[in-house]
Amino acid sequence: MKSIRTILSTAFIAGLAIVIANVASFAASEFVGVWAVKDSKDRPFEITLSADGKATSTQEKAKEGTWKEESGVAVITWTTGWTTKIIKEGDHYIKTVYKKGVPLDGPPSNKSDAVKK
Repeated sequence: MKSIRTILSTAFIAGLAIVIANVASFAASEFVGVWAVKDSKDRPFEITLSADGKATSTQEKAKEGTWKEESGVAVITWTTGWTTKIIKEGDHYIKTVYKKGVPLDGPPSNKSDAVKK
């Protein structure tokens, strides 16, 4: 009985450590915050990336989604199926957008500067 409690306690602590590490990786990300960007018609809107992995937008077409950092790039997956990337290029950031089903290593549908507020 004691060994079962020890195993369960160890598993719980290990699971908790993994959760804390994942949350900490979002919190430490340079991408967490509000980003000023523009759409394909040069109209400004904002993208907010939260420490918990949620993404929201003030743009009508893509209001909610999730995001994660992959190799120094914020990859946002919107509920519409579209994907947005925020990438650091030199001393500034760029937002690229990909239509649903388009490979993320192909040409983007839209590109603009991304400025963290």
